[in-house]
Amino acid sequence: MSEPGQRPESVGTVVVAGLANLVVAVAKAVAGVLSGSAAVLAEAAHSVADTTTEVLLFVALRRGSRPADDQYPFGHGRETYLWAFTAAVVTFVVGAGFSILQGVEAIQSGEEQIDPLAAYLVLAFSFVAEGMSLLRSVRQVRHRAHRWRQPWLQVAQHTPNTTLKAVLLEDSAALVGLVLAAAGVGLSELTGSAFWDGLASIAIGALLLVVATTLAYSNVVHLVGRSARAVVREEIHGELSAVPNVRGVDQLLTLQLGPEDILVAAKVNFADEASRGEIEIAADEAERRLVARNPAIRYVFLDPTRRIR
Repeated sequence: MSEPGQRPESVGTVVVAGLANLVVAVAKAVAGVLSGSAAVLAEAAHSVADTTTEVLLFVALRRGSRPADDQYPFGHGRETYLWAFTAAVVTFVVGAGFSILQGVEAIQSGEEQIDPLAAYLVLAFSFVAEGMSLLRSVRQVRHRAHRWRQPWLQVAQHTPNTTLKAVLLEDSAALVGLVLAAAGVGLSELTGSAFWDGLASIAIGALLLVVATTLAYSNVVHLVGRSARAVVREEIHGELSAVPNVRGVDQLLTLQLGPEDILVAAKVNFADEASRGEIEIAADEAERRLVARNPAIRYVFLDPTRRIR
């Protein structure tokens, strides 16, 4: 579903997440080297991938928000999905690939000596930083959920704003990854075996694979061309049906042009007694109602299904 006025807030969410990930990535890398933990190094790679992702998402929002022109009459909104898809690939290759390889190497090494203090301190700091970024993302989703009177988790799952979805998923995965890394460090410290540290690193890589695959799919379906959500279509149908001289909506087509841009095309059955002038007035009223109800609707095309007198 789309909602107006979210693009600046989405940019702010991405910037906050990117800065948090950059600081955390440096801290994790230093701690990983000092502690000798594969899981902490995997988390460093995780944060590097997330930081790169945030940069790409920022580019996505900037490129996608460019205005329409003669060559691109419906704007550049769908370019957002292309850059967001690229961000998902980066997460897949950089984050997941490095983490899994690091874990396999740690397990093959057998025993390892871990200095846990640096690891624990950085993991705790990272948990706070990632948690703050996640709270901002959740607040933005809750704002959308309030608009549509739906559970925020459901809104997060189906939102066409894949940049917001990416930040939400990455921050959530970051917190889970930190818990896995802490468990791996703790168990390896207790047992003196690198197995648990390596296993935690592999688990972090698997987690990133799930996140990357989910985000890639979300962006591909919008690149192909997806309609607005069912709740949005129902709202549009209801507004059109309520317009004077409209007797029904024979066909309703919607297209998500970008995270905050919707195109509406409908075959509308007007009253037989309505004149040409009345139909024109009704069409203008329909567009006004739709935009007032959901300003994410940028384009409205209505096709009368009866012969105009």
